[in-house]
Amino acid sequence: MAQTLDAVKTAGPATGPATPAERVARRKSLLNWIAVHALGVAAALFFVLPFVFLLLTSLMSDQQALTRELWPHPFEWSNYQRVFETDGFLTWWRNTLLYAGLGTVLTVVSSLPVAYALAKFRFRGRHLSLMLVISMMMLPPQVVVIPMYLFWAKQLDMSGTLWPLIIPMAFGDAFSIFLLRQFLLTIPNEYLDAAKVDGCGEFRTLMRVVVPMAKPGIAAVALFQFFYAWNDYFGPQIYASENPAAWTLSYGLDSFKSAHHTDWNLTMAATVLVMAPVILVFFFAQKAFVEGVTLTGVKG
Repeated sequence: MAQTLDAVKTAGPATGPATPAERVARRKSLLNWIAVHALGVAAALFFVLPFVFLLLTSLMSDQQALTRELWPHPFEWSNYQRVFETDGFLTWWRNTLLYAGLGTVLTVVSSLPVAYALAKFRFRGRHLSLMLVISMMMLPPQVVVIPMYLFWAKQLDMSGTLWPLIIPMAFGDAFSIFLLRQFLLTIPNEYLDAAKVDGCGEFRTLMRVVVPMAKPGIAAVALFQFFYAWNDYFGPQIYASENPAAWTLSYGLDSFKSAHHTDWNLTMAATVLVMAPVILVFFFAQKAFVEGVTLTGVKG
C-alpha cells in the first residue's frame, strides 16, 4: 500500500524550469498589467485632483486661498456656515430641488407611456412618430429660445419664475422617450401577452408588468433628467434672471462669485455644496444607471 502511494506522488506533473519563451510571456504579461494599472491610476488622478483642490481651497482662510499653499491650516469649517448664511442661498437650494425633482417626475411620467406605445404598439404612423422624436433630439434648444420666451414671458406672463422650465416637462422629453423606447424593446412580448390573457388592459399591463421590468431604464432617464436640471444654467438665465427669488444654485453660484470675487474659499465651499447632492445621488444609483444605459443599446 505504501509503495502504491509513493508511486502516485511521484507520478504528478513535472515542474521543471520555465523555458525562455515562457519567461518572455510572463514578463510581457507583467508589463501589460503594470501599464494598464498605471494608466488607470493616472486617469483617476486626472479626475480626482480637481475635486481635492476644490475641497481643500474651500477649507482655507480668505488670505490663504490667494496663496500657492495647497494644505489649509487651520481648517476653516466655518466657511460652509458662511455660505449658508448668504442671502438667498437656501432659496436657491429650494428652487433647484423643485426644478430638478418635480421636473424629473413629470418627465418620467409623461415619457414612459409614449415610449411604451412606440416600442410595443403597431399602428399607422409609428415610424413617422419615431422619426419625429429623433428629429426633436437633434434640434438644439437655442433654436427655439426666442419663440418659447415670447410665449411664456409675453403671452402667459411667467417671466421671473421657473414654471416655463417645469411645465414643458409634463409633455414629454424627446431624449427620454427615445431612451425608454430602446429599453422597452428588450422586454419580451410574451410577458405582455400573458398579462393580457389574464385580463389586464394596456394601463394595467404598463403599471404591473412593464414598469417593474423597466426600473433600470427608468432610473437612467430619471438620473439624466435630474442631473440636467440640477446643473442647468441656460434656462434659469433666460426665464428667472430678473427675479433673484427664483434663481437656482447653478445661476446663483455665478452671482455669488461676483459678490465675493476675492473670497475664493467661499466660492469653492458653495461649489462643493452644489456638487455634493449630484455625487451622492450617482453614487447610490450608479448600478441601476449603468444597467439602464447599457441595456438600451441591446435592441434597435
